[in-house]
Amino acid sequence: MFLQNVLIASEQVAILYVLVAVGAICDKIGIYTEKIAKSCTDLLFYVITPAVIIQSFCTLEYNPETAKGLFVAMACGFILHIVSALISTVVFNKCNIDEGCIYKYSCAYGNCGYMALPLAGAVLGEEGVFYCSAVIVAFNVFSFTHGIYTITKGKGGEKVKFDFKKLFFNPGVISVIIGLPLFLLSVNLPDVISSPLNYVASLNTPVAMLIFGTYIANTNFKSIFKNWRIFAVALVKLIILPLLLMAGFRLAGITGTLLAALSISAGAPTANNTVMFAAKYDRNIGLASQTVAVVSFISIITLPVMIALAQAVG
Repeated sequence: MFLQNVLIASEQVAILYVLVAVGAICDKIGIYTEKIAKSCTDLLFYVITPAVIIQSFCTLEYNPETAKGLFVAMACGFILHIVSALISTVVFNKCNIDEGCIYKYSCAYGNCGYMALPLAGAVLGEEGVFYCSAVIVAFNVFSFTHGIYTITKGKGGEKVKFDFKKLFFNPGVISVIIGLPLFLLSVNLPDVISSPLNYVASLNTPVAMLIFGTYIANTNFKSIFKNWRIFAVALVKLIILPLLLMAGFRLAGITGTLLAALSISAGAPTANNTVMFAAKYDRNIGLASQTVAVVSFISIITLPVMIALAQAVG
């Protein structure tokens, strides 16, 4: 059964990475370059991903079990990020400030939106997307507080200022605020709204994977092998953290689709926000891009195993 689950998950991951390969090829021949892809990131972040989250709330039928699972998933999302932040800080505490901030952020924050959501949809269906959406709330809260602190700490001795508006007024949280009442009240949206919502949501997987393909195409893999710390990030982010969290969640009594969804979120590769924050706060963009690319590439192997393991123990 375990090997069968690995094969099923591997097939789904392979499908996603075929789209990544298409994106990489398009970049190389100049019809969809990294520069163009970056301009599509806002479309994905502010329009498409929220549509996916709202759709997941509208699709899943309300019952006491799914309602309980939603709030458990949200609580587990906060636990996930607390543990990840603590471990990443300890592991990379001895690195120099300029590189250490990248390693810490890339280790603590996974690609909950662009990778976990489409993968959960492919392997677990709408219920998996529903639970992963709850984790995104925790991701946004931590990303705009601890994440910014991590990236900017020690930068010119300046104090870190948090924009508390972003804790609540960001696409992930707003989408949940819209979708949650629809789920709890079992609201059936009219076709004139639900159909466009479904059309936009269906863009999530192909657009996210094509964008990522352009990042892969522009990564200098030769120089990466000289930096062992990137592989240390991959080891912690893709293997140690998901195994630790999976074991903790299972001991807490979490099973089934919820455990698998949490495991996908915990084992998701480094968030694309690593590159965006590095650019915004004048950090090492090249190192951030390399780390995201390498960890994501290695996740082709690790994610199917983690998903199959979660399904086997749950």
